[in-house]
Amino acid sequence: MLRQSLSQKMLQKLSPQQIQLMKLLQLPTGILEQRIKEELEINPALEEGGNSDDNPDFDANNNENTATDSEYDDAVAPPEDKFEMEGDYLNNYMDDDEPSYKYKDDNYGGDEEDKSTPIAVEQTFHDNLEQQLGLWPMESEKEAIIAHQIIGSIDEDGYLRREPSAIIDDLMFLQNIMATEDEVLAVLKKIQRFDPPGVGARDLQECLCIQLKLKQEQEETKLSLGDQHILLLAIEIVEKNFDAFSKKHYDRLQKKLEVPEDDLKEAIDEITKLNPKPASGFVGSYSQATQYVVPDFIILNRDGELELTLNTRNAPDLRVSDYYREMLRDYKKSAQKNKATRQDKEAVMFIKQKIDSAKWFIDAIRQRQDTMYHTMYAILQYQYDYFLSGDPKKMRPMILKDIAEITGLDISTVSRVVNSKFVQTEFGTHSLKAFFSESLSTQDGEEVSTLEVKKILEEVIGKEDKRKPLSDEHLKDILQERGYNIARRTVAKYREQLNIPVARLRKEL
Repeated sequence: MLRQSLSQKMLQKLSPQQIQLMKLLQLPTGILEQRIKEELEINPALEEGGNSDDNPDFDANNNENTATDSEYDDAVAPPEDKFEMEGDYLNNYMDDDEPSYKYKDDNYGGDEEDKSTPIAVEQTFHDNLEQQLGLWPMESEKEAIIAHQIIGSIDEDGYLRREPSAIIDDLMFLQNIMATEDEVLAVLKKIQRFDPPGVGARDLQECLCIQLKLKQEQEETKLSLGDQHILLLAIEIVEKNFDAFSKKHYDRLQKKLEVPEDDLKEAIDEITKLNPKPASGFVGSYSQATQYVVPDFIILNRDGELELTLNTRNAPDLRVSDYYREMLRDYKKSAQKNKATRQDKEAVMFIKQKIDSAKWFIDAIRQRQDTMYHTMYAILQYQYDYFLSGDPKKMRPMILKDIAEITGLDISTVSRVVNSKFVQTEFGTHSLKAFFSESLSTQDGEEVSTLEVKKILEEVIGKEDKRKPLSDEHLKDILQERGYNIARRTVAKYREQLNIPVARLRKEL
């Protein structure tokens, strides 16, 4: 049995303006510039330029202007059963028809300066290999097809990580070529002699071995007997004792090879000079464009007083177009004299929607700037000693909740402000996330930042004897002697966060 009933519910819904503000808060300054350009392109009622104080229509909350708009809406609003504007129709209203006016006059010449930005063209890693392949005398067309297939299978690091059987299958299904494993390996041996040395290797051991053998061939007549001995020793280490070398078991290596410690050290130095990624010097198809950090905030030290400014150089001043305001006024005057037609009503709906959208966007940009400034100002005050001296040891423990309580903002809002934002100081440009850390108790009961502990840990490891690196247990003892209550596993965690390997892998001769 169907029944109708009334029920009350409390739901939290976000308005379009709130959603727009949250999205803008997440954008760093570098991307905000592009977002503003996009909005300028899609909204003709929005334009660059300072706001005029004597223009009463600029204020979205101006009572006089709002009342006038409301009166006009009532005058031209049609009955709901006769005329209803669809949202999608309004949004696409001006995108469907081509304008009747010309973008240029007929005698437009080339007098204006061409301001197109030239595109930098660089030779990619695979282009370099293809170019070398063109200079290689091919014995047959089949060999050339195999070579092209191998080059196409080499990854962005310069390694061939596909098995010969997989390349044979590709040749058979894609090129209709029947090849054997010996033929593929023979062509691969020739490609491995291409530049850069080590290209086409199937693992790190083979990559290093190829580079050492090519150096031996090319510089054999130039090297002294001592250097040749060191090079042969390096080849033997990589070819036959790579596991012991990679694990830095130098005592075992020296005992097995029966060589002096100085010779072993020179051979290892020779190996460490090699390039483990042959394609690292080229722009590959997988490489990304260079990312430049644009600081969102700037902190200056004015004779001991810190000054915070918001970087707005890439964010132009925005205003609502006067042209669209005049159009709306003209339609109001026309509606008062004559009865509004359907086209007039559509035009008014479109203009009002664009003007409102422009006002919302301008207001969102202003709120974004205010929220970011107040959040960064709270961080500045909280970490004032650090920004004044630049000493990481003066960094206070700080979490998102601390800043949220100071600013009165929600934790999620503070997180959006901090995300992907950078601040420029006299000590360098840093991510805002770098100033947030957990606390650690000292033996005196004082709360210190984990960043301070990491800094001390990094300094201790940097000064250790590389012949006998300090273990995590020894590092724990040193930190405890300095007054920090810390466990060995916590030391290991901080060491890994600093990208410092274990003691065994830090060992040097």
